[in-house]
Amino acid sequence: MRPTAQIPSAGTGGIQDAAARAARHARESEQSRTLHPAVADALLLAGFARHFVPAEFGGTVGTFTEILDSVARVGEECTSAAWCAALQAAHGRLAAHLPGQGQADLWAEGPDTPVAAAVVPPAGELTTALGGYRLTGRWGFASGVDHAHWILLAAPEVGATGHHQRILAVPRADFSIHDTWHNSGLRGTGSHSVTVDDAFVPEHRTVLRDALAAGRTGEGVARCHRIPYTLVASLIFAAPALGAARGALRAWTALAADRVTAGGGRRLDDALAQQVLARSAAEVDAAHLLLRRAADRADQAPLDDLPVALNMRDASVAVEMLVGAVERLFRNGGTRAQADGEPLQRFWRDVHALAAHGALQLPPAAAAYGQFVAARGTTG
Repeated sequence: MRPTAQIPSAGTGGIQDAAARAARHARESEQSRTLHPAVADALLLAGFARHFVPAEFGGTVGTFTEILDSVARVGEECTSAAWCAALQAAHGRLAAHLPGQGQADLWAEGPDTPVAAAVVPPAGELTTALGGYRLTGRWGFASGVDHAHWILLAAPEVGATGHHQRILAVPRADFSIHDTWHNSGLRGTGSHSVTVDDAFVPEHRTVLRDALAAGRTGEGVARCHRIPYTLVASLIFAAPALGAARGALRAWTALAADRVTAGGGRRLDDALAQQVLARSAAEVDAAHLLLRRAADRADQAPLDDLPVALNMRDASVAVEMLVGAVERLFRNGGTRAQADGEPLQRFWRDVHALAAHGALQLPPAAAAYGQFVAARGTTG
């Protein structure tokens, strides 16, 4: 781990460097099915891991608007890198819900400690032990785990007060990684499975999952840690899709500008191509406005009236719009767009894979929004 003094906060030139490295190594990350080491290092240097880390441990304690913009910028070059960047930041925010000693353990080497997670669905077997728990089991889809120093794992717990889910912070020495990530999209995320074999986890490195839904309370708790998980989960997952759609738009435009029609003219002079460009660009911009509004709510809405349903609605609809725009671009990209190595086909695969995530599905978001409207008598 580098000395933390060498690592700038997110929002500096480190974001541009991370985007440049992500672009340079996008194909290598895909082929190896995990982020290229230079990209993983660049994400740390850009400050993603520390973005939501508490100030007492050297973190930035940043905003959701900043993370939306930073993740999207990286996503313009490589959706997999953006996905890992978004989750790196999000997992730091989740870890901030651990008891103080657990946070001190996790960030003992500084706030730029990469943390992976597999918290949905819960898995494994948890038993109580003196001073903590013993944990055994297997968890899937731990994005970025190859480069993680810690992982947050959710396990079911049966206690005196009923059934719960407990999240446990496990150091790298106590879990094994299994090469299981062979998906069509987001190939470079390295979302492999992990196993833990009867590891001891102290009580202070655990927290009930319900605490994430409530957000932290108390004097001096930063705004970003007081936000319930449900308000920002879909926003965090949607941010890479915004970058991917922008990248797809740029890739399609480059292909179209270089293409000659059957009549000998330039493709971008063709009315159909102009309509594809105009509609897709407008939809990407509109999706950005929806996501930016969701980020503004997370950063500024009154804490006693947080509009979770509005954020869920806006993130899921924004992703549907982004997928539609990329789909249109790909279908009108010609045979060249389908070639291995062309960024457009990679962005197309990535946004479809991303949109399948449970946090971005419209039906539950629509149900929550419908209940919100019925209860409030207003559409927002």
